[in-house]
Amino acid sequence: MTPALLLLGLAALVAPSMSYSCYGDISALQVPTISCTSVRAPDCGYAIVRRTAEADIIRLRRYETPIKRVARNLCLDPALIAGIISQESRVGLSLTNGWDREQRKYGLMQVPRQTLYPFGVWDSEEHINQGSTFLVLAINQVRARHPTWTWDQQLRGGICTYHANMGNMQVYDEDPCDRDNDYYVNSVIRRAQYFKRNGF
Repeated sequence: MTPALLLLGLAALVAPSMSYSCYGDISALQVPTISCTSVRAPDCGYAIVRRTAEADIIRLRRYETPIKRVARNLCLDPALIAGIISQESRVGLSLTNGWDREQRKYGLMQVPRQTLYPFGVWDSEEHINQGSTFLVLAINQVRARHPTWTWDQQLRGGICTYHANMGNMQVYDEDPCDRDNDYYVNSVIRRAQYFKRNGF
């Protein structure tokens, strides 16, 4: 083995690829067209989701290091964490002092204060870790309930369960992606795929 190849091999051991995830490859997920209705007109459709992601990635760069550190520790794709942060809070743009408009949810990942005690400052690594840990729990919950589902079904179901749990909504045992959650998961995946193509 040449010295250059040996160094590359050692580098891979010391700094594993950030694209590695225990929950599948987000870029391989197929996402149907996001349909628009009068209710969702302001924030729907692939073009709108892409424009939102393009604006959000500028603010996300500030959190890139903590997102990647949390992702590595939890074996998550950092782009998925970034996608949820973009979807939930527009990377803090839609928040006031870390709170949503109704002051029910807190932080970049919008942890609900009525069911969970939010950890850390609203945009801290501690907060990102808390929200991401609940995402992992949601994915594993779906995996345990549906062991015969494909990895992409389990991942989609986990994202929907995360959204439902954060909003105190009913999680259906058969399929956590009801109509509203299905829109949410498609938007998160589109954002995550954009962020993955741009360094996350």
